[in-house]
Amino acid sequence: MTTDPYHSLGLAKSATQDQIKAAYRKLVRTSHPDLHPDDAGAEARFKAIAAAHDLLKDADRRARFDAGEIDAEGAERPPRHYYRDFADAPGNPYQQERGFDTQAESGDAFAAFLRQHARGGGADFGGRGFAAAGPDLRYTLEVPFLVAARGGELPITLPDGGSVALKIPQGAHDGQTLRLRAKGGAGFGGGPSGDALIILTVGPHTVFRREGDDILVTLPITIDEAVLGAKVSAPTIAGPVSLTIPKGTSSGRVMRLRGRGVARASGKAAGDQFVELRIVLPPVVDDSLRAFMAEWRNTNSIDPRAELLNEAMT
Repeated sequence: MTTDPYHSLGLAKSATQDQIKAAYRKLVRTSHPDLHPDDAGAEARFKAIAAAHDLLKDADRRARFDAGEIDAEGAERPPRHYYRDFADAPGNPYQQERGFDTQAESGDAFAAFLRQHARGGGADFGGRGFAAAGPDLRYTLEVPFLVAARGGELPITLPDGGSVALKIPQGAHDGQTLRLRAKGGAGFGGGPSGDALIILTVGPHTVFRREGDDILVTLPITIDEAVLGAKVSAPTIAGPVSLTIPKGTSSGRVMRLRGRGVARASGKAAGDQFVELRIVLPPVVDDSLRAFMAEWRNTNSIDPRAELLNEAMT
């Protein structure tokens, strides 16, 4: 993601964590594809909003983003080291070398030095052949939401053309780094290869949202299910489960499914799933429903907004 997460949520960098949470919840209601099926741009907005919230809701990751240590996708930004940073370090074999720009990155200087001596048959320090491990290489990989939540394997192709099945641990999260031993840059002078560091970004889902180890779902229900109560199927990351809708349920009511959230590979207890109920009208309001509601309106005088309006005036 290249969009600034603060811009995606309509916030300034000085926003508090409570403001970030409030902005996310507000924008989800206006952009979630389930709530706006006729809005062609809703899914793209929702993905940007979800990714921005995942980055900024964690105070530590937010601080690292603000400091420039990670990018908007949560991927590590490698620190810049310069030759001058270690030019005077004890035992530095390059102190007497000439021709290096002191502004050049240390990795470039070392690589140039090693290539120069490799062409001459290898460097020799104190009569011993010189060998060095290859550099670690960093990659960013987007993991599907359910694979990250449930764990699994993803086939990936490495720059050298080789392929491996990368094991994604259960409960993987944005910014988590997986290490593939000896899959990085080639070693110098016969030294071992470095490692490949795979930095994970978790893709959004059109049904599920994640906050820590908890899963959030918006579940549509019919008018009769809300009034009379019912048993309905609700999606979870492990498959559908039966959910009992109490009689007289209003839109916005949130029900908890304990232990139906994300579990960790380490054995940590699973989070919960929160189901927000949303009453939806039938596609067509027929004459019988219209007549019933008209009669009900004439015999009932409930005003659900009265308390709200009174509070607004005080």
